Formats: sequence, structure tokens, C-alpha cells
Amino acid sequence: MAQQVKWGVLGAASIAIQRTIPAMREAPSATLLALASRDASKARATAEKFAAARAYARYDELLADPDVDAVYIPLPNQLHYEWSVRALEAGKHVLCEKPLCLTSRDVERLCAARDRAGKHIEEAFGYRNHAQWKRVLELIAADAIGPVRAVHAVLAKQFLDPADVRNNPAAGGGALYDLGSYAINALNLVYGRPPLRVSAVAEHDPVFGIDRLTSALLDYGDGHASLTVASQAGPSAWATHQQLTVLGARGWLRMNFPFAQARPVPCCIEVGDEQSVGSVPTTVHEFPPANQYALQIERFSRRVLGASVPAWPIEDALATLRTIEASFASAREGAWKEVS
Repeated sequence: MAQQVKWGVLGAASIAIQRTIPAMREAPSATLLALASRDASKARATAEKFAAARAYARYDELLADPDVDAVYIPLPNQLHYEWSVRALEAGKHVLCEKPLCLTSRDVERLCAARDRAGKHIEEAFGYRNHAQWKRVLELIAADAIGPVRAVHAVLAKQFLDPADVRNNPAAGGGALYDLGSYAINALNLVYGRPPLRVSAVAEHDPVFGIDRLTSALLDYGDGHASLTVASQAGPSAWATHQQLTVLGARGWLRMNFPFAQARPVPCCIEVGDEQSVGSVPTTVHEFPPANQYALQIERFSRRVLGASVPAWPIEDALATLRTIEASFASAREGAWKEVS
């Protein structure tokens, strides 16, 4: 392209090094210009590794760079709000890792900061950029399985390292913040709205103090959803265990790899209708390997450049955080909680 968005990255987190920065090199509309790390030697080494022209030892120095158009924030969860606001105030577009904030109040403040700055900000859910999700929403809109009656989502992975931020309650660790963000965002995407109320149970690690197993029932009024997320269950392989099933009034659909695809792999949507028997699908929609991180960077960059492409407002994150807060309250009190 004749024009590219010049990106800056705050921090050298593994998700940035392994997924998002390499994705920037695949996206025609993007280029990595600068990287900042509080470890100056790490900043220089990482910038050199990925051919970034500029390395900074302070995050605010990168934000002060007038040539940086957009900032990617892969910092620990408790830092997302602060540096998203500071990036917006510096006149940068922002792509921030999930969860966007740790409280719904912070998301509200972030919405106000976005409106003041007039810049674009999104929560980095790469899965929404995959073609399979476009197809799922098309199938539902086309009434392929009838009105949605229930949705079930499961994500699980072994996160056992004590140094992993996911095992630090003060940093927004735990299964619900990390994996539950995916599940809730996807359930709301299917229904097109947030739930009315939630009932949840949680089991906590006695050493880390984080919720390592959380399940919830979500009431959408004329439909239900359930989720189970676990940070000490399922496989220890490179991928999380993932499932999503949508039950319609006249059929069903099932996704075999719906969320975070750490590596591009083939995936499919199985659809059952009046012709299917048991769990045997009538139709299978297959998708070749796709780098959803590169798709995300390319789409976001094109949005910044003025192209008419899909975008997701951070009000989606507001619905997610309100549901997470209601789930935590429900688990503590053993009662249904309204999603405010």
C-alpha cells in the first residue's frame, strides 16, 4: 500500500513477541516503527530483532514520538487502563490486550477519554477477525438454525507458573478475567446484547488466590448461555481447550477452535438441522489456516487509514466487565446478580 500505519508497542510481553509484532510484518497496511521497554537493553534487542527503527526505555517517550500513529498495549492487565488513557491523550490510536480494564468504571472513563481524543481504540480480541466468526453470524442472521436458545462456551489451559501474571490477583489474574473475557465477549456477540443477570460459582487456588475454575449461567431473557473457564485444567499443550456450541430452535452449530488460535490451523463450523441425527452435522464449513493476529492488525490499520472495515467499540468491553463483576459477586454471595 502507498500508506501504512506506523505502530509503537509498549512492552515486550510474550503475546507481543510471539504473536502481534510478527503479525505487523505480515499486514500490508502496518509497519512497526518503535518499541518501548522499561529495560533499555531489552528494548534495543527487541527492536533490532524485529527491525523497528526506534527503541525507547520509557513508555511515555514512545507516546511522545510524533511519528507513531497507533499503539499496541500488551502490558499486564492492571496497567491497561492507565496506558490506554495516556496513549489516547497523546493522540494515538490504541489496540489494547484483553481484558481492556479490570473494572467497568475504568471502561466508562476510557470511553470518555476516547471521545475527548477523537481516536480509535479497540480491545484486542483477535478471534473476531477470523472468517469463521463472520460465517457464524451470517448463519444466525439467515435463520439457519432458528432463533438462538442457548450457547455454551468452554476454555481451559494449564497456567501453573507462579511468575505468570495470570496467577497474580492484584494484576487481574485468574480464569474469569483471562479466559472468561473471551467467553463472555463471544456469548454477547452471538446474542447481540449483554445478559440481564448471571449466576456463578468459582473455585480458588489456595496459594495464588486466583479463581482457577469458574462457571456461570447467563440469562439473556429469551435465551440462556453457560460458560466454564479453567486456568488449571485441560491440556498443557500450546493451545487452550476450546469449545463453543449454539443451540437454535430448529438446529445447532458447533465450532472446534473458536477463540485464541495461537498458531494458524484449519478449523470448521459444523451445522445440524432437521436432517442431522444426534451430533452428526448436516453441513460442515471448513476454513484454512489464518493468522488472526495479522488479520486484526491489518483491519485495524485500514480503519485508521479511513477504510470502511468492521470495528468493535469498547462499549463491548463495558458489557464484558459488568458481567465479570456480577459473576464475582454472584460467586461470593451465592445468588443471581443483575448485570447493571
